[in-house]
Amino acid sequence: MRGIGLTRRLFRLDFGFFGLFGVLFGQAGPLFLRFAALAATPLALTGCATPLSTLYPAGPAAANIATLWWLMFWGATVLFILVLALLALSFIRPAFIAAIKPAHWIIGGGLLMPVPILIGLLIAALVLGEQLLPKPGGSTVRVEAHASQWQWRFSYPDSPGAPTTDTLHLPAGEPVDIVVTAEDVIHAFWVPRLGGKMDAIPGHTNIIRLQADEPGTYRGICAEYCGQGHETMGFVVEAHAPADYAAVIGGAP
Repeated sequence: MRGIGLTRRLFRLDFGFFGLFGVLFGQAGPLFLRFAALAATPLALTGCATPLSTLYPAGPAAANIATLWWLMFWGATVLFILVLALLALSFIRPAFIAAIKPAHWIIGGGLLMPVPILIGLLIAALVLGEQLLPKPGGSTVRVEAHASQWQWRFSYPDSPGAPTTDTLHLPAGEPVDIVVTAEDVIHAFWVPRLGGKMDAIPGHTNIIRLQADEPGTYRGICAEYCGQGHETMGFVVEAHAPADYAAVIGGAP
């Protein structure tokens, strides 16, 4: 009898909790969600313009990555809305949903609904991703980025006599090939507003092509955990007008 009484009390507690949940999200739910959306919108919008935001591009490579992200976001949103519509239909018209045969669910829900969207996203990823690859030829500026625990050092082989710096200097409006190497462990070179990530691997050379559309200051980080000082391994990127670039790095033209 004691066990039955405890079960009843727990049941009443659960029922009270779900009853309160129903009041908040059943009757006052739309109003609550409306206020929550209004409160969250400014935070979401301000987050897109931070120095390390990939959705705040300042170069063609970063713009391609941001475009691909938005395409994937809206593609996922379309699929999510379709699934929610089917879920709502199962409550509103359960007989209609029950009449659909399992084979139709597999073909319609598993193939016809997601496959066109996924194929479109795949094509967009291939086209935009191919444009990120550094291609041979041209008069691209070349800069060497060398990583070690826990700092980045940048040198400028195209400008003899230019000193090694801890700030990455780039000519604005011109493509720059960043030759990424490492001294000790694996690091990762990343300037979110200018392009994607590139691993820095000891004994191996990787190249990433970046371009800053306009003169300005950008932030870069190491995107691969590399030890106790990883969180301090950031760097500054300064893009200069082409006429000022050689003078800033101090090398012979």
